[in-house]
Amino acid sequence: MREWFAKTEGYLKILRAIADLDMFWVEIDSFNPEALGYIRRQSPHPVSSCETLLGLREFLPYFREQAMDVAIDTPCNGVWQSMKIASAAEACEVNVAPHNFYGHLCTMMNAHFSAAVPNLRIMETDIDRLPWDHELFTHVPEIENGHLIMPERPGWGTEPNEDALRAHPPKGNVGLLNYGQKA
Repeated sequence: MREWFAKTEGYLKILRAIADLDMFWVEIDSFNPEALGYIRRQSPHPVSSCETLLGLREFLPYFREQAMDVAIDTPCNGVWQSMKIASAAEACEVNVAPHNFYGHLCTMMNAHFSAAVPNLRIMETDIDRLPWDHELFTHVPEIENGHLIMPERPGWGTEPNEDALRAHPPKGNVGLLNYGQKA
């Protein structure tokens, strides 16, 4: 499989080309914490990274290297592991920002995580993932003036709606778990 990631030289060229833009952050993933640290030190913009890492041990070399300003994509690690990652990130003065394009249950899990960590930068949510998303859960996230309202319901504040899930089954062998397999 051909690697599609840019290399250090390419990232630096991109960063120089966009230096005059007011960027919230640039998202760069690298399998090399030292290279990413070098890129970050050259970047005029905050760097976010680590969305492909799993578990605290994979994050630690990046934290030690001060390779990013914001560690992202904690949902893939689950809330328990994400809390460990956020704690280690805070000890290294790195913020966290959970990604989310998974739906309302992930939004609510991220909201609880975000409320519990002192080093939150921002929480992402996907408001237009599927036309029937609102049917798939018992409660949808409430957003007022750009802020998610924390529910007072038990658990995460929403549950999957089994009937709605059955009404919208997956279409064949699609998704990341079946990447590269024939349909």
